[in-house]
Amino acid sequence: MELPLVVGVDGSDASLVAVDWAVDEAARLGLPLRLVYASLWERYEGAVPPDGSETSSEQVMAEHVVQAATERARRRNPDVKVTAEIQPEEAIEALLHAGNNASVLVTGSRGRNELTGLLLGSVSLALAGRAHCPVIVVRGDKAGLAGAHERILLGLGDPATSGEAVWFAFREAEARGCTLDVVRAWRCPAHESADHPLLAGEPAHRHEQQASALLDTLLHDAVTDRPGVQLRRATVGGPARKVLLNRSAAADLLIIGARRRHSHYGLQLGRVAHTLLHHAQCPVAVVPQRA
Repeated sequence: MELPLVVGVDGSDASLVAVDWAVDEAARLGLPLRLVYASLWERYEGAVPPDGSETSSEQVMAEHVVQAATERARRRNPDVKVTAEIQPEEAIEALLHAGNNASVLVTGSRGRNELTGLLLGSVSLALAGRAHCPVIVVRGDKAGLAGAHERILLGLGDPATSGEAVWFAFREAEARGCTLDVVRAWRCPAHESADHPLLAGEPAHRHEQQASALLDTLLHDAVTDRPGVQLRRATVGGPARKVLLNRSAAADLLIIGARRRHSHYGLQLGRVAHTLLHHAQCPVAVVPQRA
């Protein structure tokens, strides 16, 4: 039996958008949906009396948030099995624990306690950087959220971080029946052409060929295993974060791999991941590379 898709809820508008997106995703993948609300009311208020006469306002709010999210999910798709729970923990720790038994962890771009000026909430960033399962931060414009582009975008970077991301992307594209765009950005170091401006095109061509060969190597097994996925490869000159950010405007999901650290801090998120998590115009999936 496959692990459930877990989504964090807190009553914010961003988390409700994440619930809607997660219901659709669970339906596509045939997975149960688990809603998790993190609350510290038990620690602050103490044990609730047996008769329930002094139930804390925080507990009441938590139960209301969970009930509303559950009803919303069931209305959106009655066929998806939905369960919900309240965890007396900080949001990050509660969702990281839930992610240990999840196929995917879904979160909104901001929570109800985040400053409105922030592009990305601290909880979402921490989950993307530390969770052991793929994390999807639901953000972007209406077209991307609705899946209107019928296109998945996979950004392939360091081969050491890309293996799991490739399989994740192929599964997504197959489940959606849509095109998978795979992009490898490359750059020609300035010192290779600075002294020979007339030969500038030669090193650039070599770097593009290397990027294309790397794409073929990284995709080979997945292409063989899932030949029905409509695939488009592209090698593009320029900084990866800019290339992928521009292409996110025509995608329903942007997928990137990340390095997994064997420490408290979990994954190593570089500049590309940070840029996309803050600015992409569609939901972003960060897929950890397992040891």
